[in-house]
Amino acid sequence: MPETPSILILHGNDEFAIAAHIEKLCAGLGDPTTADMNIARFDGRLGLDFEALNTAVNAAPFLAPRRVMVFVHPVSAFAAAENRKKFISLLDKAQPTTTILLVEYEELKRDQWLLKWVTQAGSRAGVHVYNLPKRWEMPHWIESEAKKQGGKIDPDAAARLSEMVGEDTRIAAQELTKLLTYVNFERPVRLLDVENVSIVSAQGSVFELVDALGQNDGKKAQNVLHQLLEDEEAFELWGMVIRQFRLLLQAREMLDEHAGVPDIQKVLGLHPFVAQKVSNQAGRFSMRTLESIYHKLLEIDEGAKTSQVPLDLALDTLIVELMPR
Repeated sequence: MPETPSILILHGNDEFAIAAHIEKLCAGLGDPTTADMNIARFDGRLGLDFEALNTAVNAAPFLAPRRVMVFVHPVSAFAAAENRKKFISLLDKAQPTTTILLVEYEELKRDQWLLKWVTQAGSRAGVHVYNLPKRWEMPHWIESEAKKQGGKIDPDAAARLSEMVGEDTRIAAQELTKLLTYVNFERPVRLLDVENVSIVSAQGSVFELVDALGQNDGKKAQNVLHQLLEDEEAFELWGMVIRQFRLLLQAREMLDEHAGVPDIQKVLGLHPFVAQKVSNQAGRFSMRTLESIYHKLLEIDEGAKTSQVPLDLALDTLIVELMPR
């Protein structure tokens, strides 16, 4: 029987699939009351204490067979070649009782140093690539995800939901949970269910929220946010906000290269109306501002995952920080 890799590189742009892989491994640690004591998380963009990393890798499990260490953005942490060698030495000597997850939210090139190391590490290291489905693949992905959740969705309903969520698998999965609960898992989700229950109104409010931010109208932005939080779960709303600013970054880059709305619609796989809205919103922000906002969103995401700050409070604080002083 082949040895299970204790070091895994998870890379690609499907954050939902990567998060599901991590969650499954963490769930295997046993008793939830002690599981958190055996999970360590690091983010290479936020600075790194190498000694703390070394301790997390080599510490003995506490009342569990294994530990899990999740290291997001290791490439950013070890840009310098000399630091890279130190990190690789740490991996080579790591205790087999720690599962090390090295996570990058974009697909790494084949000649990237981490992937090169894996080819030399043998059976103790492995690689999983998780990329978002293409636009035309999303209806099939939605049907498959419905089966995974224990239900079923009609093909035309899956196609309509795909139009709403684009390629965002996280939001698609959240919407499916809502829809399957709505039909009580007793029948397939139908097109009318999607039209009545899903996120059309919420997504429209997210557009309104971003419009207010682009117009430096903090009061309106907070009012829209609070209304959204009354109607939607914070993490569901969070997925929509992340997706919106990812679209704005992509659209802003295309606008800077003199692309038009039809180009944005085609490349990003958007409905014509949505493509026009995204183009208009992207035009209100500079690339530098959008990159700064997206970086803040990633910091909030990490804080929420480690329970440092409640997500609703973090979103409220973000709006205040983005307003001109």
